[in-house]
Amino acid sequence: MKSPQIRQKFLDYFEKNGHTVVPSSSLIPAEDPTLLFANAGMNQFKDAFLGTEKRTYTRATSIQKCVRAGGKHNDLDQVGFTARHLTFFEMMGNFSFGDYFKTEAIAFAWEFLTKNMGLDGEKLYPSVFTEDDDSYDLWAKIVPAERITRLGAEHNFWSMGDTGPCGPCTEIYFDRGSEIGCKQKSCAPGCECDRFTEIWNLVFMQYNRDEDGNQNPLKQTGVDTGMGFERLVMVMQDKESVYDTDVFAPLITKIEALSGKDYDASDDEARAAFRVLCDHVRSASLLIADGCTP
Repeated sequence: MKSPQIRQKFLDYFEKNGHTVVPSSSLIPAEDPTLLFANAGMNQFKDAFLGTEKRTYTRATSIQKCVRAGGKHNDLDQVGFTARHLTFFEMMGNFSFGDYFKTEAIAFAWEFLTKNMGLDGEKLYPSVFTEDDDSYDLWAKIVPAERITRLGAEHNFWSMGDTGPCGPCTEIYFDRGSEIGCKQKSCAPGCECDRFTEIWNLVFMQYNRDEDGNQNPLKQTGVDTGMGFERLVMVMQDKESVYDTDVFAPLITKIEALSGKDYDASDDEARAAFRVLCDHVRSASLLIADGCTP
């Protein structure tokens, strides 16, 4: 399945399920001094989650441009050396503002991945926040309990920054096989190798973290999900890395032409260089297009 088809299937699925399709916001956050760049799909909905802004809809879906190259969410050092990390990526998301919560969010994600994308459900492994029994119980109705992993706040409690909306989350990992990654018998969701690749994060917005670190309950609960577009394409196209998908093919071809080197025939160091160039050119170009001055 080509990447444009995957993009459209995602938006169509959630629009069919009552979500308003909202365009991506700029990479330069509007009137938000807490962020340098947009780093998640929920950024443009921050006030809707806080309850300080009323929208004409209570369900939304988007594919948001994101850059993570510093600050709280920083993947810069991993770029080029793992199969999945990027500084610029697109985040596919569905959102609820006081509408549905955990039950519906998990059901939507499972149905989209297994029915609309046709992924093998036996290769999907959910993780939940250590203290979130509700999410655990919901997943236990879908997959065997041994496939559910409880993880701490580092993995399964999300916030957009040091302050603002936050809450526990459940992540969905795709098992790419024991031949990939660290090859340890103990390898499981949460391992930093490339075997279990996190493709979707479902955040359950329940709190507003203030400058003192206090987590105050929100007036209404919400759902903020984020699925890595490039990661889903990698899984759907059964590629070694996100850089081997049709998303990056034109960039790889151009770098081969300029460098005189063959990406597929290169050693690991040269392939990492190809990937870093792909990522950084893409990030810089899109930031400049959105008004960022180098």
